[in-house]
Amino acid sequence: MAGNKDPEFRYTDTPDSTMSQSSLGSEQFTVSTILGLVDDGKDTDGVVIKVESLPNSNMGSTQHTNSSQASSDYILKKEKWYSVTLQIFIPFMIAGVGTIGAGVVLGNVQEHEVFRNVNALFILVPSILGLKGNLDMCLASRLSTQANLGNMTSKKKILKMIVGNISLVQVQAIVAACLVSVFAVSVSAVMIGKFVFNDAILLAASSVVTATVSCFILDLVLIAVITLAHHLKVNPDNLATPLAASIGDIVSLILLSTIAGLLYKIHDSHTWVLYMILGFYLLIALPLWVFVVRKNEYTRPILTHGWTPVLVALLISGLGGLVLDSAVDDYQGFVVFQPIINGIGGNLVSVQSSRISTMLHQTSLPGIFPPHTRWWVMPWTALFKGVFSAKTARMLIIMAIPGQTVFVFVADFIYNGVSTVTPEFVFTYLAVGLIQIMLLLYIAHLLTHTMWRWKIDPDNSAIPYLTALGDLLGSTLLFLAFMFLRSINREYQPII
Repeated sequence: MAGNKDPEFRYTDTPDSTMSQSSLGSEQFTVSTILGLVDDGKDTDGVVIKVESLPNSNMGSTQHTNSSQASSDYILKKEKWYSVTLQIFIPFMIAGVGTIGAGVVLGNVQEHEVFRNVNALFILVPSILGLKGNLDMCLASRLSTQANLGNMTSKKKILKMIVGNISLVQVQAIVAACLVSVFAVSVSAVMIGKFVFNDAILLAASSVVTATVSCFILDLVLIAVITLAHHLKVNPDNLATPLAASIGDIVSLILLSTIAGLLYKIHDSHTWVLYMILGFYLLIALPLWVFVVRKNEYTRPILTHGWTPVLVALLISGLGGLVLDSAVDDYQGFVVFQPIINGIGGNLVSVQSSRISTMLHQTSLPGIFPPHTRWWVMPWTALFKGVFSAKTARMLIIMAIPGQTVFVFVADFIYNGVSTVTPEFVFTYLAVGLIQIMLLLYIAHLLTHTMWRWKIDPDNSAIPYLTALGDLLGSTLLFLAFMFLRSINREYQPII
């Protein structure tokens, strides 16, 4: 203890007592020292953590250390709470505008001919929107970590990272889009008792085109934001994922409704066009993108080892699609608020997950926890006070309350032209929204630390699970909220 207020923690190079020597294999962790959990007594969002002599370790695509960095000191910079709040709040509000737009678009397109006649589209929607979290936010998290670790200095290296990550997302988007379309068609066939082959091809073609185009647009925006933030010395973890959410949902919905509408007009008379689209993506585009990824050192490992989070997340988002499909006909206005609660929850938890992942990368080695955080903690400790990331979690929870309130009123006004929400609806919506974000933030703490403990890079794996859970929790809780309001005769009544 230095003086009378600065605690000091020393972490020696002995392995975790719970890890056997055999489990370590040939990899030896040699953390010479982790010094300086320093609290200056002020109400700040961070502490200064000095980590010395971190050897190189293989973390898949991240590869954040090399021989020159092995002997370097990493400093987890102190961030003032008002600086972090401002950096998160502005993109959060911009993201809210995007989710409101997505809700209004979904509320309008549900009356389109293709949506009325192809019910599987509603099952597809959450999965397509979920690709933002599965793919694009992972890209944002990976590049933000690289920026915070000081690896984005060489133009050649930056270009290689960008090309590799865009190519990887395109590969994942093509495969994921095909799988979610198969899931949507299969579930819809079981529910209605009829399988229409042309509708299945329509969904597959619409899904693939929407996923690849929206991901490409979103990736370019994210890369520009991260590069600019890094140049301006602003933490990209606070900016990238909210801005991804700001345009991701609305771009995906507009593309899906437009493309599906156009293809629906010709899917019976010119079915060969749909086959041409699928053939191009599966036989030409996919092998080309795979070739590029295999040649890139930053993304090559994810091509073979990064599929589990994406596929599991798609399944979870698909369950959210079932909730949407069940609610869309029974509850007026449900589709307006569903993208908002899902988008805001996924947005905020992605910020938290990305920040925790960056902190772990900066201050420790895979499998070893730095002294300023803990693995299994109680909800209060993870969300309000007790670990390094609790201040950010608390800030995000507080931010969600006024944000969601504004979004509810604005979405309702845009959709109806006048305000129709009741106090009962606002209170119930805020309650389920708060439950959703607190559950997600707590799960984010446990999941990110669990992955780190088992030497799985959270940048590649955590966000897909969290955003998919956000979709499922948001849709389910909102469904329960509408059921509750109907039971007390205070059901939401939009002007039709």
